[in-house]
Amino acid sequence: MKFPAQKLILSLLCFVLFNTVRAGKVYDFSATCQQAYKEITSLRLTNGQKLVAQARAENPDNLIPDLLDSYADFFILFFNEDPAELKIREPHFDTYLNRLEDGPDSSPFYNYSRAIVYIQKACVEIKFGERWSAGWDFRRAFSLIKDNRKSFPSFVPNNMLYGPMQVVAGTIPDGYKWIAGLFGIKGSINKGMALMHTVINSNDSYARLFANEAAFYYSYVMFYVQNQPDKVFQFVNQKKFDLVNNHLLAYMAANLAINNKMNEYARNIIQNRNNSPAYLQTPIWNFELAYVQLRHLELADATKNFEYFISHFKGKFYVKDACEKLSWCYYLQGNIEAANKARQMVLKRGNTDTDADKEANKNAKSGRWPNPLLLKARVLNDGGYNDQALTLLQTKNINEFTDATDKLEYTYRTGRIYDDLNKDDAAIKNYLTAISLGISRTEYYASRAALQIGMIYEKQGNKSLAIQYYTKCLEMANHDYKDSIDQKAKSGIARCSGG
Repeated sequence: MKFPAQKLILSLLCFVLFNTVRAGKVYDFSATCQQAYKEITSLRLTNGQKLVAQARAENPDNLIPDLLDSYADFFILFFNEDPAELKIREPHFDTYLNRLEDGPDSSPFYNYSRAIVYIQKACVEIKFGERWSAGWDFRRAFSLIKDNRKSFPSFVPNNMLYGPMQVVAGTIPDGYKWIAGLFGIKGSINKGMALMHTVINSNDSYARLFANEAAFYYSYVMFYVQNQPDKVFQFVNQKKFDLVNNHLLAYMAANLAINNKMNEYARNIIQNRNNSPAYLQTPIWNFELAYVQLRHLELADATKNFEYFISHFKGKFYVKDACEKLSWCYYLQGNIEAANKARQMVLKRGNTDTDADKEANKNAKSGRWPNPLLLKARVLNDGGYNDQALTLLQTKNINEFTDATDKLEYTYRTGRIYDDLNKDDAAIKNYLTAISLGISRTEYYASRAALQIGMIYEKQGNKSLAIQYYTKCLEMANHDYKDSIDQKAKSGIARCSGG
């Protein structure tokens, strides 16, 4: 009986030792950690990581520095997509998760911090083509934050994560519903938005600490899912975000402005941001600025920035798109040889994970160059220079175009310009012609025209007609940008039906 007694004593000692070690670990968002978090989420990573080291020295048992290290790794991998950095940093996520699990489960940060790391890990996995792993890690994050809301219902930061998760899950296209079912994820746009509002309107101390991160999620969801870009920029202006010294928020505002045809607003942010080397260095800024310049037909400057992005960016997202836009710059400058070289790069570089990259690849394979007048009108319209774009288009009429694709684009583009000028009747008239001409074609114009008609009717309060055109948009198959256009149409139906 001597051996069993020794074994029992040894087991008890191990149990006591394990729980003593675990009990010593804490989640303390100390003043140093809070400052480190603010630096890192401003993309001042060098300063932030010094403060993380300081916080770790102040309390070696504090686990929040591991969470903050995860943020730094995430931003580096997400923005720059460097495979060499991935080899070094991707294993860190599992290390952080293991360490964070050593803390007390009586803290709301026990599940919350691990949910954050799983989301960051999933986003990185998507960037590097590991979609299946990303799905499972998103599910783990969803489950952890769902459990945390039950255990700690008054912990406001829960809603910063659970809100956008609910919204995204509520807009999953029908073709991907099986994935949501497999992962046990159910969503609701209205519930998700309500949760996000509780965070951005809260005076809770943690809500104030995470205010910028919450604003980042809220702005993208409002822009792309709620289709309320005006409210997004009202929110940005009202909050008086520091778009000079916070590069994360500067990127958000500039990126959304570019996608909302606010070219000069975006240019101002990009060119006036703090250029200190303490910030994360990323060629993404050259990509964004090149878009601004292309859309004002500043072709020489746009060429330089697209060239810089293509030669310095190590990732694959939007590389084909950048190569195509570079080819447009050369094409519109009359340099056909350089335009063809850039087009060949479209076929060799990047991937086709995004709709923009898919379209660029398809266009390059076709060997067809766009009509120069229509291309100029398109980029001017995309920049918000609608009067200039309309003046260009009015030098021609539809019968002067012999190519069927050109006829289709001419009507669609005219509709978009009238739409942007709030001339609804003229916009709808041209959109209907575009649908008629393009409903059986692979270009995105007919589908997008139906989506835009839906948006016009939704804006006018005619929800039944809006749903009719959103549904028509979803019914169109085998066209460019289908995933992103369908997502917008599905969000529109959900908004109009109260989903």
